[in-house]
Amino acid sequence: MNPTTAGDGDPTAGKTVFPILTAISVCHLLNDMMQSLLPAIYPMLKSNYGLDFGQIGLLTFTFQFTASVLQPMIGFYIDRQPQPYSLAVGMGFTLAGLLLLAFAHHYAVLLLAAALVGTGSSVFHPESSRVARMASGGQHGLAQSLFQVGGNAGSAIGPLLAAFIVLRYGQSSVAWFSLAALLGIFLLVRVGHWYQGRGLARMKLQTTQSAARIALPRNKVLRAIAVLIALIFSKFFYMASMTSYYTFYLIDQFHVSVQSAQIHLFVFLAAVAVGTIAGGSIGDRIGRKAVIWVSILGVLPFTLLLPYANLFWTGVLSVPIGIVLASAFPAIVVYAQDLIPSKVGTVAGLFFGFAFGLGGIGAAVLGELADATSIQFVFHVCSLLPVVGLLAGFLPHLETESRRRRMPSVTVDMTGNADASPPPSAK
Repeated sequence: MNPTTAGDGDPTAGKTVFPILTAISVCHLLNDMMQSLLPAIYPMLKSNYGLDFGQIGLLTFTFQFTASVLQPMIGFYIDRQPQPYSLAVGMGFTLAGLLLLAFAHHYAVLLLAAALVGTGSSVFHPESSRVARMASGGQHGLAQSLFQVGGNAGSAIGPLLAAFIVLRYGQSSVAWFSLAALLGIFLLVRVGHWYQGRGLARMKLQTTQSAARIALPRNKVLRAIAVLIALIFSKFFYMASMTSYYTFYLIDQFHVSVQSAQIHLFVFLAAVAVGTIAGGSIGDRIGRKAVIWVSILGVLPFTLLLPYANLFWTGVLSVPIGIVLASAFPAIVVYAQDLIPSKVGTVAGLFFGFAFGLGGIGAAVLGELADATSIQFVFHVCSLLPVVGLLAGFLPHLETESRRRRMPSVTVDMTGNADASPPPSAK
């Protein structure tokens, strides 16, 4: 890959730069694979260090705090001061965290390792989402989908590698995954070259175009952001019920083996990957509000049926649930970035951080609810969460707003190239 020329001879050309998107997606896979190692080896750490569940919880809190709360702040900073090579630096934090995790001899070092891995994730997500938008060539939804599906794959692969490598060869074998971090650093340095040479010019042009097309009042923007956050809550609490407790539900409800339950979970996660890819590109074609509406509310019939289905239909229903629900997140992120085009990194950090934090909170809350009631009751309660999708009706239709506010001085030809001369009021 030649990052300075791949796919866009002109920095203002409207071409999608697939080599950059591929590199970012691969690095997202590596990042999320490495960060998923920590919870996957909790049983080993508990045994090796004699930890209680409170100490395990503090490890999780440290990781999730740095991996979620820091993201909006980092996104805000890079919007003001773009840092083309910050992605490689972020992967360096992850590398340091892995090495500490591999050779830690004290609980305090484990906490530091968790914090470093979380910090690396906080740097990676908002900035790489920014790069995906830079390289999108106007296909913002497709770019976000390709970027996010890498993370889905990494989250699924990490626990498998932990089972086959770390649990077999011991805690020190975590250091082997530093090779993945080094590969990520190599790719991200090359992405940084493109970012500095072409990406910044593309982002400036995209921001100018978006600001000219859509200029919503502040109160309307804040209301839309509040609605999107409510939709994120609905999506990620339901996703937490599936990723954390679906196997327990199958074992308890249908008395299947652990292996069979894991296969069912894999089918669901595969459907999530398909939905992530589909949601962005469909949003580019029919509009992101339509995808958000269908993704959150449209999954309701399937979630309502799931707690009453037999084993066969439970497996069948998990596929449309995964596809439809997962299609929402790329559309939500791009919709929010379109609302505030000058704060792309801040928006990405806010929504990735919020989604990550809600996943952890959801798992904890639903676990307590399952202990107090039953795992079946948890799935009955969660089946109602997509009703929150009704709030999507309060989102402004950005395509309509764009047509209403389109300036004659901003034109896009049939090839996607733009004349981005500023409107008279901006001169």
